[in-house]
Amino acid sequence: MKMFNKIGWFLVIAVTILGCQDDDTEFGPVVAPSDLSVSFEVQGEDDENPNGDGTGVVTFSANASNALNYTYSFGDSRSSFSSDGDLEHRYVQQGVNTYTVTVTATGTGGAATSQTTQVTVFSAFEDNDAKQLLTGGSSKIWYWAAAEPGHLGVGPNNGDPTDGNNNFPQFYQAAPFEKNGADESLCLYEDQLVFSLNDDEELVYQLNNFGQTYFNGAFESVVGGSNGFDFCYDFDTDGVKNVTLSPSESIVPDSEKRGTTMTFSDDGFMSYYINTSVYDILELTENRMVVRGIMNGDLAWYHTFSTDDPNAEQGGDDNSDGSGEPEGTLVWSDEFDVDGAPNPANWTFDTGTGSDGWGNNEQQFYTDRTENIEVSNGTLKITARDEDFGGRSYTSSRIKTEGLFEFQYGTIEFSAKLPEGGGTWPAIWSLGADYQTNPWPAAGEIDYMEHIGNTQNTIYATVHRPGASGGNADGGEIEIENASSEFHTYRTIWNEDTIRFFVDGELIHQVANSDAVPFNKDFFIIMNIAMGGNFGGDIDPAFTESTMEVDYIRVYQ
Repeated sequence: MKMFNKIGWFLVIAVTILGCQDDDTEFGPVVAPSDLSVSFEVQGEDDENPNGDGTGVVTFSANASNALNYTYSFGDSRSSFSSDGDLEHRYVQQGVNTYTVTVTATGTGGAATSQTTQVTVFSAFEDNDAKQLLTGGSSKIWYWAAAEPGHLGVGPNNGDPTDGNNNFPQFYQAAPFEKNGADESLCLYEDQLVFSLNDDEELVYQLNNFGQTYFNGAFESVVGGSNGFDFCYDFDTDGVKNVTLSPSESIVPDSEKRGTTMTFSDDGFMSYYINTSVYDILELTENRMVVRGIMNGDLAWYHTFSTDDPNAEQGGDDNSDGSGEPEGTLVWSDEFDVDGAPNPANWTFDTGTGSDGWGNNEQQFYTDRTENIEVSNGTLKITARDEDFGGRSYTSSRIKTEGLFEFQYGTIEFSAKLPEGGGTWPAIWSLGADYQTNPWPAAGEIDYMEHIGNTQNTIYATVHRPGASGGNADGGEIEIENASSEFHTYRTIWNEDTIRFFVDGELIHQVANSDAVPFNKDFFIIMNIAMGGNFGGDIDPAFTESTMEVDYIRVYQ
């Protein structure tokens, strides 16, 4: 997405330059236009229909001496530019309404002359079916269809209007759950778009953004941003907006759209900020909506919404969030119900210090001793200890299923109670089985759970891949209670579309999976406690020992 944002910026700059050329402003003597006159004709106006035929269409004409161009403000929160003074405008507010129109003629040196006139026009357009579908007859909440490929996309707003291929998202289409990636916030998929009918049966709208809105990078200045790319910013969307339905005037072929446009009052917008309040409805059913909004004249953004909450969709009644039995068949597990060393049919050991502290400047020596690892009383216990051993000041243990159990896709669940103490770094994770011939991060890494004693009760879930590894990895975090004194259930759901991480049924993080990332092959499981290192941080001088207990670990497919 970062690369696309750069492309988007170039497009915005190009549009801006072209827009400046269209203004036809000339340098020279400052000469204000004079003798400005404005006339208009309401379509279908006659003795029987004094305010028009209900289409709401008005044709305007302006003329002035020494004028280079004209700007119209139509009195309905919309405006437009004309080089010759002639424009057609459709008023969409239902009923008979009077609008104050301001026309500004601009001359050389930027000198301007303005004139106002009033237009009374009748608009009879209705799409009551759209109102019913949007609101369910009273009120309905819409969410991003985050699991659907292309739920957010952009393409050109030009081309042959009879060729639908020119009007759909050619430039970019978001992968499922892409906006929960490493450089994005979680705010987009949390948004609730509420459409309702008020007491007068008028269509109204409210965006519940829970404090943050996902901004297109071209408009970050609205909120004082300076990231240079799309980002979530604090933004107030409180207040009910009126929604006006009008006939679609976009270049999208009639066969590819509903024929209805929504216009939101008071700068209302549909979740993703692209500086528009006008959206063409392409598709609308009881539970799916596709709209098209225009940004900076030449870019068309496409949004797909659903009545299914993307967060609840991954949990709740389908038991896919850790709150019930996982879906699928149990294909591998260790219940840790036989005392002694870990089951050798399931686990082998990594011992020693590894290369450069296992690649992370870790301070422990991994052993297979019972002092560091054993199964007793129904749990696996991995213990990190403050002791001199093998040239290091700490010991611990690390076990893995490499060569014994390797798998692609599934639900991975375990119940664990974590160690405590500054510098402890427990993890339960997976590494790509081809790591020896396809070195990290190309092999891929999936961290189902990480914890560090220096941020007690914070749980991390992360994936590492080329372009997003180490300190720049794609991860999320969540606060829980009693991470080290109580067992918690950790569940990861991994398939060809997404990888989703939960603790006690709450979503920690989710990332999109595709052929472009290394998460579509066999991985094996690793469990360990590291000490210190790049992520574990400073080790508490008072640390003596602490233990991670695992009640069970299971894989379903």
